[in-house]
Parts: sequence; C-alpha cells; structure tokens
Amino acid sequence: MSFYGRRILPWGIDIAMKNRAAAERRARLLPAARGRVLEIGVGSGHNLAHYPATVDRVVGLDPSPELLAKARRRLGAAAVPVELVEHSAEAIPFDDGDFDTVVSTWTLCSIPDAAAALAEVRRVLKPNGAFLFVEHGRAPSAAVARWQSRLNPIWSRLSGGCNLDRPIDALVRAAGFRLAAFECGYLDGGPRLLSYSFMGKGRPA
Repeated sequence: MSFYGRRILPWGIDIAMKNRAAAERRARLLPAARGRVLEIGVGSGHNLAHYPATVDRVVGLDPSPELLAKARRRLGAAAVPVELVEHSAEAIPFDDGDFDTVVSTWTLCSIPDAAAALAEVRRVLKPNGAFLFVEHGRAPSAAVARWQSRLNPIWSRLSGGCNLDRPIDALVRAAGFRLAAFECGYLDGGPRLLSYSFMGKGRPA
C-alpha cells in the first residue's frame, strides 16, 4: 500500500468522523444495540464510547491495520468489552446467527462488494436480531445524484474506495431485511454530494 493509503488516508478518515452531525447520529443509533454486537468497519473506534450497558461484548471488524491501531487507543472509552479483528466484512469470520446486533456506520460506501457484505451481515445475525446502520449515499434529487455519479470515480480513488452514489436503503432490503425503523435526509452543514444520510434498523425478513 502507498504512503497515502497507510498514513494520510487513515488520518483523514479519523478526522472526518469527528464531526458533530456524525456524533449526533451515533448517540441516537447505538443505544438500540443489545447483546453480542458485531460492528463492521469499526475504523478508528468513534462508536466505542456510545455502546450502552445492554451490550455484552462488541467485536469490531475492519480490514485496515492503521485504523484499528487508532481504535485501540479508544478502548478505554468503552463501557463494554471490545475485541478488534482485522478482516473484511465481505467474508465475516464468524458462525451463522452468532450476533444479536450488527452495526454499520459510514461503512457500506467503501466496501468493494456491499451486497456481499450485507449478505454476510444477514448470515451472522440471529433471526430476531437487528442491523443498525447510518450511511451516506445516493441523493433523491436527480441533479445531485447525477453529480454524484459523475464525480464518483475520482472521489473513490481519493477517499479509499468510498462511493457517493450507492442506494443504501435498496441494498439493505435486497439483502433480506425489512426496515423496522428508517429515516433519511441531508445532514446539517455538509455538502449535498456527501451528506445524504440513511439511518435505520433492519430486521431479517
């Protein structure tokens, strides 16, 4: 991997995930987590401090050793036990039905095969489990969506594989989830190309 990928990009991702709008979404989403939790794309660990006492254990999965190193420095902020695992969500190294909750925050945009990752999420989730997610993706405005598609090839190369124009709600439903709770809209203060947000709770259909 290049110097940019090893040093600059992880630093940039960590800084980008510190914004106030992201913190507000975390504070609203993560109290719904229960039991044994898998977080795909745990990144630099900004979610760890938000897990409630209803969680028995968090397993944080990420393919980036650089981001996991940053996450380790945040383990002390977690009120629950945390295990960090270097691995891709496209082939989750756990058994079927192993988790009560799976969490994904600003992760599905950058997984090369998001459909495969969501199929794996569905596999490792218990039949009565919950998939909690906050993601950004394709805007409903045709004009904004056209610009997202035009700029996506350049943006993806600069941002470590992040895609601007994925239809997150459609991908979640196609993976076999019904949306028990769902909301979407632009985050305050962000550019429209980047800030159309999807937040919800999926249940295995």
